[in-house]
Amino acid sequence: MKKSILITGVAGLIGSRLADWILENQPEYQVVGLDNLSGGFKDHIDERVIFIQVDCASEKVREIFEEFKPEYVYHFAAYAAEGLSPFIRKYNYQNNLIATANLINECIRHEVKRLVFTSSMAVYGKGNPPFDESHQPAPIDPYGIAKYACEMDIQVAGEQHGLDWCIIRPHNVYGVKQNIWDTYRNVLGIWMFQYLNGEPLTIFGDGSQKRAFSFIDDCLEPLWNAAASTPASRQIINLGSGIEYSILEASEILTEIMGGGNVVFKEQRHEVKNAHPTWRKSEKILGFKDLTDLRTGLEIMWAWAKEQPIRDRFRWSEYELDQGIYDFWKKPADPIES
Repeated sequence: MKKSILITGVAGLIGSRLADWILENQPEYQVVGLDNLSGGFKDHIDERVIFIQVDCASEKVREIFEEFKPEYVYHFAAYAAEGLSPFIRKYNYQNNLIATANLINECIRHEVKRLVFTSSMAVYGKGNPPFDESHQPAPIDPYGIAKYACEMDIQVAGEQHGLDWCIIRPHNVYGVKQNIWDTYRNVLGIWMFQYLNGEPLTIFGDGSQKRAFSFIDDCLEPLWNAAASTPASRQIINLGSGIEYSILEASEILTEIMGGGNVVFKEQRHEVKNAHPTWRKSEKILGFKDLTDLRTGLEIMWAWAKEQPIRDRFRWSEYELDQGIYDFWKKPADPIES
């Protein structure tokens, strides 16, 4: 019987693509994938994956661990709509913190070799970029707070229960199999969807805020090493490109690739102005190589996006909190009956 690797969030970008990589490069393992399909798509999952539709906060997770006894666990499941998180606080903490606590319990109970958790650049908050793993986190929104809380809980589980872990802080990962149909996250995908549907490309503020965009293909083998490499044990590691672009620069590159696209500027969101990381630790420990420049990566993703099926665009039907919601996310007013 093959050994098992469990991936949560297997229908999302990182989860589906890592599953593909493991199946092709580590054939001695079977991949068990969990996802509630709230932000990913079943047709993005390789048919060889043992897929189980379940929420990670569910008690059913214990049964799955008991059946498959995974050797490594990758916990990617999360709703990473950072800017929206102040308006869906309860969902944010349930989806991120409570679900992670459930996975931690099962990893301890079943003595997994290592838990690999994808945190976020959001934990750094308004620091002094480039953000280094040694910097004190200071998140500015509920999403970053939830991710930092998960990090702390994982480390405590290591101290008290002997859980081995590796915390990865990816940043602005993009590429084939990304959800381009979500209104609230994945800016490059949002722009592609907008252009394909005859809409202008939206930028919050003046577009001078800077981010480092990371092509998914460059991150896959390093993610494997996060679980299988001895030096990665109990390490916190930034993962992704160290080359920053302004949001406006990124939009200009993409419009050149797509052959068009008008940009409109919306009100500024509550967000960190500049968020780009150091990357040397990922090179040393995970073997990361920043091989794909933004233009090349976007050309690959755009070629894929043009071939995608028509899907409904996801919008929340109701927010937990309407006070202070940005104009561009407000629900349209109900029509007045005559």
